[in-house]
Amino acid sequence: MTRIRLFNSIRWRFLLIHIVSILLTALVLLLGRLLASYILQFNTINASLIWVIHNIGSRPTMAVSGIGLYLFFYIILSRPIVQYTKEIADTIQDMANGKFHEPVSVKSPTELGLIASHANHIAEELNDYLREINHGLHEIAKGHFQYEIPVKPDHDLGEIAKSINQMSAQLHHSIQEERNAEKTKNDLITGVSHDLRTPLTSILGFLELIEKDRYFDEVELRYYIGIAYEKSVTLKKLIDDLFEYTRINNGMPLDLKRLDMNDFFQQLAEEFVPNLESASVSCRVHAPDHPVIIRADGDHLVRAYENLISNAIRYGSAGKRVDIYIQEQDSQVVIQVVNYGEPIPERDIPFIFDRFYRADKSRSKQTGGGTGLGLAITKSIIEVHGGSISVSSNKRQTCFETIFPITK
Repeated sequence: MTRIRLFNSIRWRFLLIHIVSILLTALVLLLGRLLASYILQFNTINASLIWVIHNIGSRPTMAVSGIGLYLFFYIILSRPIVQYTKEIADTIQDMANGKFHEPVSVKSPTELGLIASHANHIAEELNDYLREINHGLHEIAKGHFQYEIPVKPDHDLGEIAKSINQMSAQLHHSIQEERNAEKTKNDLITGVSHDLRTPLTSILGFLELIEKDRYFDEVELRYYIGIAYEKSVTLKKLIDDLFEYTRINNGMPLDLKRLDMNDFFQQLAEEFVPNLESASVSCRVHAPDHPVIIRADGDHLVRAYENLISNAIRYGSAGKRVDIYIQEQDSQVVIQVVNYGEPIPERDIPFIFDRFYRADKSRSKQTGGGTGLGLAITKSIIEVHGGSISVSSNKRQTCFETIFPITK
């Protein structure tokens, strides 16, 4: 509406100039006619005027003179407006070329002055915002990725500022991921070195005793050999788990097929019968009457749930049973492996799936412990299948819950 009013006001101003030019032309023509009538009375100076009247005619002469006078007055009266308009147009052109620091002078409180004032205001606003954006870019270039450029809504430069903020956040996230990856690599090397060195030191120690004949009899010799063998088995399991973990996280190829989780867990429970009987633990599978289908690589999924069931037997033997629940909820398959032994300490739950993390040091000693990679491997296998895993633990039970998208 403001632009329409400005346009109408300027149009009326030029219309007024047009009317004034006509009136001035008419006034000059009237004065010229009176002057001509006066001149005709003097024979000595009226010859040229008489010739014009007789050969061209008074009306054509008046018409040509009127057009010339009208143009003269119109140009003279409109020249300030045209020049001021050109000055405003040049300033706007400079703004279009990215030069916002040269304001146009506001010469009058007229409509053109208002346009000039608006142009100056826009230029100042853009210049200030560009300075803010430029300052933000300098801060980001210094590594201050938390700095956010103010985003003006419904503003094209605001969209640019928003994109810069998103780019900065993404860059910060990428750098953090790179740092985390470097820390992960260093932690992995440290963890592997420690876990390899411990059994290897024991093996070398006992082999040194044997090599130097520092044993009393064959019984003690066999005892040393037995310990070295057990440590070698532990060492091999660690290497196997480490290889499996690395292979999964480096993009393990999957042979995805339709898999009925009811049959899968019934078969898996049967395979664990010797372990269950040895620990005096029973295992029950609670499943719907109909097939529960997901798309998965059965061989790899076996490894994931072997870890969960082995842990349930190892740490839940006091509860004398392990329950496996298979349910369908909101187009998802929910699988719970539950044991009723000692709970996982609450402080350890956030780290339970971290590699080389052992939740209960005392229980690890009592049960023979593990490599600290089992649950990390399980989590990786579940996640490459598009699923998720979580754990909850209290005095009553410990539940590992996995969720997969259901396949129709």
